[in-house]
Amino acid sequence: MKSDAMEITSLGIEGAWLIQSKRFTDTRGQFQEWFKRSEVLTKTGFDFEVEQGNFSVNHKGVIRGIHYSLSSKGQAKWVSCISGEILDVIVDIRPSSSTFKRIEYVTLKHQDGRAILINSGLGHGFISKTDNTVVSYLLSSEYSPGDEYEINPFDKELNINWNLESMNKHKLIISAKDSNAPSLQERFHSKKLPF
Repeated sequence: MKSDAMEITSLGIEGAWLIQSKRFTDTRGQFQEWFKRSEVLTKTGFDFEVEQGNFSVNHKGVIRGIHYSLSSKGQAKWVSCISGEILDVIVDIRPSSSTFKRIEYVTLKHQDGRAILINSGLGHGFISKTDNTVVSYLLSSEYSPGDEYEINPFDKELNINWNLESMNKHKLIISAKDSNAPSLQERFHSKKLPF
């Protein structure tokens, strides 16, 4: 289903979509209708209601994730790259899902008009491919420190392809929290996944 401004395509994980927004260019620059709740609802059946907005500025080689929330309200995300380029990674971490452990990769660039929408119960991360990469997140629930979790981005079972060969041996930058995060199996056994 298409409209004049936004095309939404399901990805290979239930509850994950790629959004392609049309960009309008003239002598002033560009304009893009970036998010429209009613159109998202019509095309996905999911009423994505925004409660918090964040952005991060990242050096080349930064890996953030894999992050998720076990908030009682759930936490869906709308992720866009405002400047630079990222390889976005979506992981199905729902043990009851038919696509449990499946990974989807989406490249987001600052001028491609693309975003991703992921529903609650999915893990999310990215690697910054350029310096000063700005990533915007719209969230369906507010940050709740006691409900936020992470899975090690280099978990051997998930074997995420971070496309490191494209980094030309550029130094990776990962927070201690992410690099010391438990594995998917450890989160499973401690019942800290979205069951």
